[in-house]
Amino acid sequence: MALLQISEPGQSPDPHQRRIAVGIDLGTTHSLVAAVRNGVPECLPDAQGRVLLPSVVRYLAQGGRQIGWEALAAQAQDARNTIASVKRFMGRGLADVAQAQQLPYSFVSGAAGATAEGQGGGMLSLATAGGVKSPVEVSAEILATLRQRAEDTFGQELYGAVITVPAYFDDAQRQATKDAAKLAGIHLLRLLNEPTAAAIAYGLDNASEGIYAVYDLGGGTFDISILRLSKGVFEVIATGGDSALGGDDYDAALADWVLQRLGRSSESLTDPTDKAALLLAARACKEALTASESAAFSARLAGEDVQIDVQRSDFEAATAHLTERTLTAVRRALRDAKLRPEEVQGVVMVGGATRMPQVQRAVAQLFGRAPLNNLNPDEVVALGAAIQAHQLAGHSMGGDDLLLLDVIPLSLGIETMGGLVERIIPRNETIPTAKAQDFTTFQDGQTALAIHVVQGERDLAKDCRSLARFELRGIPPMAAGAARIRVTFTVDADGLLSVSARELTSGVEAHIDVKPSYGLSDEQIARMLQEGFATAEQDMRARALVEARVDADRMLLATQSAIEADGDLLTPPERAEIDALMAALRTQLQGDDAAAIEAATAALAKGTEAFAARRMNRSIQQALAGKSVQSL
Repeated sequence: MALLQISEPGQSPDPHQRRIAVGIDLGTTHSLVAAVRNGVPECLPDAQGRVLLPSVVRYLAQGGRQIGWEALAAQAQDARNTIASVKRFMGRGLADVAQAQQLPYSFVSGAAGATAEGQGGGMLSLATAGGVKSPVEVSAEILATLRQRAEDTFGQELYGAVITVPAYFDDAQRQATKDAAKLAGIHLLRLLNEPTAAAIAYGLDNASEGIYAVYDLGGGTFDISILRLSKGVFEVIATGGDSALGGDDYDAALADWVLQRLGRSSESLTDPTDKAALLLAARACKEALTASESAAFSARLAGEDVQIDVQRSDFEAATAHLTERTLTAVRRALRDAKLRPEEVQGVVMVGGATRMPQVQRAVAQLFGRAPLNNLNPDEVVALGAAIQAHQLAGHSMGGDDLLLLDVIPLSLGIETMGGLVERIIPRNETIPTAKAQDFTTFQDGQTALAIHVVQGERDLAKDCRSLARFELRGIPPMAAGAARIRVTFTVDADGLLSVSARELTSGVEAHIDVKPSYGLSDEQIARMLQEGFATAEQDMRARALVEARVDADRMLLATQSAIEADGDLLTPPERAEIDALMAALRTQLQGDDAAAIEAATAALAKGTEAFAARRMNRSIQQALAGKSVQSL
């Protein structure tokens, strides 16, 4: 008889074998790996004691590469082959990269950079001395380095990792991150939103309850999340941000300001080395201005040494529009959460870019209180991810486990007749989640249904982001409106979507895991939300017009079918009257007056009531023909 091995709740069955799970902050500028050791989360250092790993990879000829600090040191001399801020390219097409001309890289279309993981398609790639590399491959190099650091620290292989992503990463960007983890040989336990990871770290550290805002301004992305913390439950009640706004943009704005002072333009710099030197000098100047009122901007451009004294006020004026963009997203998230700034108990600052004095000051003015800074903004996300990874590996933190309730940033739905969007899962819905809705066929005898999955806040599919298309085939032929097709949307804990469609009478089913090949453009998510608010009235009118046309088409189709089947029940005057009503409706369909179309549709419906009653009587007579009352 074999014995069952048991263990305490939350503990490993074998006390000598602990699963090593880590949290990884895959950042735009720097990346980190953290783990829970002796019950305390901490960032793991490299052999030189540095916890930060620059998110930079340099590719050499004959397949060599440098990663991290070594690559960063060579960035100015070999800008074309030294890839930095690759996170901004994850899941994006070539047309989506803002200021591509100012970057020192050689971009190629996704088809030329397709990888074994299927990440070609529409995602851009970069031509390097080591060959064409996709952002997924570059990110995988960084992740593999952090994995090796963790395994060297613990002396054993990793069980898995929680990797953080911006809350505003769309489905394609999240899928690209998952593929990068797979390439790096990492078992991904979960993708965790960066603001939520920060809330985990602060929640345990401060043991506070209430409503908090997490302001996360990193090197390449900005997120704002409003969370309710209560008894170990982290509930995200609203989220917003910009997946193409971060410290890199402050560097670029300062670089443009310097060029203007020099009487030059960014287009005048054609040498990749000059482009890299300009941005590196801007970053160094920006960081110096955090601690002092003035700093020197020093770089060698086009063979000349350039040096300009920059005042903090100059830098703040040149970047004020960027800071205001973050505040606009904050106000929108507060509106979504139905909160006023004064109702927020505290503001958690995350990301190295939040060290800038103008950012600290702007956030304090908006919320009327000084933001929380008692944890290192560079490390807080990795620490929170480590806590979550520790729990997902089956370990206890010695107290109540955390429950994470994240949300999706944009609504998900399908296109219906007339190009309308029927939302299945609204934005800011808590994930993981699954929702279903029933639909039907439009035409008699329809045996297939095309399903178009979209993401966005507009009422028309053409104004939203297309995610996937698939078909449900094998529907039994029936009258229009008789079939019942249940479409189910499922969003997992990583924020990734799968869609299934099932015809309920026959059981035929189709399914797709939504995996687009590239992500949203730099400003597309923010534009989707802005247009959703700004064009609400226009969308309502457009939706009403489309719905009126769909109803009219359905009425015309049904009437025509009825005449073809039972037209002999009509007298010539009656037939002429119905034909006139149909002609009037077709005339109204040529215009854009929804009310007129609805009125003409109603007139046709009323004009065919007597005809419909005769058809029903004929059907009943035919069904009862030859039967006696007793046989019934």
